[in-house]
Amino acid sequence: MAVAASAVLVVAAAGCGASGSTGGGSGSSGKPTLTLYNAQHEELLKQITPGFTKQTGIKVRMRNGDDFELANQLVQEGSASPADVFLTENSPAMSLVDSKGLFAKVDTATLAQVPKQFSPADGDWTGFAARSTVLVYNKSKVSEADLPASIMDLSGPRWKGRIAFSPSGADFQAIVSAVVDVKGTAAAKTWLEGLKTNGKVYQGNNVVLKAVNDGEVDAGIIYHYYWYRDQAESGANSDNTQLHYFADKDAGAFLSVSGAGVLKSSKHQAEAQEFVKYLSGVAGQRALAASYALEYPLNPAVPANRAIKPLTELDPPLIEISTLNGPKVIDLMQQAGLL
Repeated sequence: MAVAASAVLVVAAAGCGASGSTGGGSGSSGKPTLTLYNAQHEELLKQITPGFTKQTGIKVRMRNGDDFELANQLVQEGSASPADVFLTENSPAMSLVDSKGLFAKVDTATLAQVPKQFSPADGDWTGFAARSTVLVYNKSKVSEADLPASIMDLSGPRWKGRIAFSPSGADFQAIVSAVVDVKGTAAAKTWLEGLKTNGKVYQGNNVVLKAVNDGEVDAGIIYHYYWYRDQAESGANSDNTQLHYFADKDAGAFLSVSGAGVLKSSKHQAEAQEFVKYLSGVAGQRALAASYALEYPLNPAVPANRAIKPLTELDPPLIEISTLNGPKVIDLMQQAGLL
């Protein structure tokens, strides 16, 4: 594990260095330029940050990477980190940084902009977007009557050779975290072992979607927005498929929360707090809802894009998101032979 972690850090540092210099600096307005360690989609943040800069005069420089690449980098850098703000796709990476005491408290007014369940109890970071876990299935291979009631059913013999997923990514690992939280460690271990027996492993959720669409496999575990994005573009990798949303607070109805936090080490605390407030405020959330991302804004004042299923119609399990544990999940997945 130590060797692998070191390798991840090197990759993160090399990949991020190309996105901009490390210093905070000041723009022509005399205001500082914030350094954002961004594990969310780069294109999404490029759509959101111009509005923040226009409103405040504060520019944003992004270093882009994956959830745990940047989280591990922040842990390594500690108080010497040049980062002002950290954003993730999934919450376990936020919890890792939080566990090392590296976040400043988020302003109370900012936390009030999203429902309490989308931020940790300690108030050290806040959610600003979410993605729903779904089962995508090939309509010619799976009938509605054959759809599983629970994501846990996918480890059973009925699904042998029929289910696809991408275990190496932070997306799937966050879903496993939810299974651990809802069903317990022992049940999660059994479920993972069943998926190992039943499943076909692919690299990336878009690859899972295409495999299901092409009939290589009957169904796959992904987040909702991969399907909706493909439908909005051409439908080439999704027209033969449909989405199944799990209900009744099943672990398969998990909403993965994207987080935003201000680093204690930031030399621009007020401006960093202002950015996080903008991100979860009405203007930032409207930019998110209008973007290509098709993710869920979490501010109740801003509805999701009308192309996707409304957030109010989902029935996710109630989870204290700070309990979602990345390292524990990785250990379980390694035991199951999935990593």
